[in-house]
Amino acid sequence: MPRSSLRRPGQDLDLSKHLCDTDQLPNDLSSNSLFGNQHPLELEVGSGKGLFIDNASLTNPAHNFLGVEIIAKYAKHSAAKLARRQATNAMMISGNAEPLLAKSIAGGSLEAVHVYFPDPWWKKRHRKRRVLNEQSIVNLTRCLRPGGRFHFWTDVLDYFEDTVELIAEISPILGVPIPEDEIAATHDLDYRTHFERRSRQNSIPVYRIRYEKRQT
Repeated sequence: MPRSSLRRPGQDLDLSKHLCDTDQLPNDLSSNSLFGNQHPLELEVGSGKGLFIDNASLTNPAHNFLGVEIIAKYAKHSAAKLARRQATNAMMISGNAEPLLAKSIAGGSLEAVHVYFPDPWWKKRHRKRRVLNEQSIVNLTRCLRPGGRFHFWTDVLDYFEDTVELIAEISPILGVPIPEDEIAATHDLDYRTHFERRSRQNSIPVYRIRYEKRQT
């Protein structure tokens, strides 16, 4: 299903506080280095059009939110949402999240990791490109604090089952998957991401789980 066209940010919109490329980042990514405080830090991998990070940062001002989006135009679009309301607790990175999880985020430092409706990479030979692969699961597990949460939603049953099996095999410290109930929708705008809305409109099942990292 094709995506709708993006609204271009106005030329006078300053994105400097809300958008960074990977080569502009500090060596360590933390609330202190990015936001100048010690608030809990949540990471969203694959922010798309930025609906989740915009809403989550607005409704949770005591937490900081870092979004990473590999497609530059979507990272810019998401950053523009944050810039328009002058969000002080959220920003976007344009680039690949995997090396950031591997090298730039300290172990036990993240409050939560969010992955919503990642690209399924349908062909078997392409599945190593999936956001949730063996290495990224090891890395995000390391980055989460004990008790920290990993949220994963997808409308692809194969991806869901493969991920649950992989976590059980290589990262049992994440514990068991906890189902996350669908939010009761009272109107068409009750959705967390644009892909969730699309799935609802087309009666496509969505598989929603979270993990809570066990105390060591």
